[in-house]
Amino acid sequence: MEKVFFIDATMRAGSRTRMIAGPLLEELGKRYEIETVKLDGAGFPAVGSRILQDRDNGIVPEEYAGMSRRIAAADRMVIAAPFWDMSFPSALKVFFENMSLFHITFDSDDRHCYGLCKCSKVLYITTRGMDIHTGDELEQATPYIKALSRLWGLGELYVVSAENLDYSSPAEIERKIADAIERGLRLCRDF
Repeated sequence: MEKVFFIDATMRAGSRTRMIAGPLLEELGKRYEIETVKLDGAGFPAVGSRILQDRDNGIVPEEYAGMSRRIAAADRMVIAAPFWDMSFPSALKVFFENMSLFHITFDSDDRHCYGLCKCSKVLYITTRGMDIHTGDELEQATPYIKALSRLWGLGELYVVSAENLDYSSPAEIERKIADAIERGLRLCRDF
C-alpha cells in the first residue's frame, strides 16, 4: 500500500485547520497507509551551531534520520498548519529544518541541490483568520512549501484553505469550513 506522510502542525484544541484535515485524511486513508507526526513546538530543537557542527561531523540522531528516510520514501505528503504570523507555526519550520538532511531528503552535485524524495504530490491544508488568500504577497507559507518541495523533490503542491475566519459569523465559519472540506475531498479522490 502506498504511504502518506502527514505533518500535523495544528496546535490548538478545536483547531479549524484540523476540522478540515480530519475528513480529508479519512478519505486518503481508504487508499494510503498514513504516518502522522504531531508537532506541538516541543519535540524538535531549533537547528543551531551545535546541531550544524554535529551534522558536519556526520552525527544525526537516528530518530531524525529514520523519520527523514520515511519522508523521502512516502508517496504523498499532507501538511496541516494554520496561518500564523504571515506563514505557519515555527514548530513546522523547525521540523522541516531537522528533516532536511543531506543524502536523505536532498543531495548535491557540488553545483546544484536536487531532491531525493519520491513524493509526487503535497497537500497543504490551512485556515487563515485574516482575509488573505493563497498567492497573496502577505501569505508566505505557500512559497516556502513550494521552495522546500523543489529542494526535496516533492512534486506538485495543492492547497486547501479557508480564509477570513476571525471576521466571520459562526454560520459563515461553518460554511467556509464545509466548503474547504468539499474542495479537499474532490482533490483527494485523485491525489
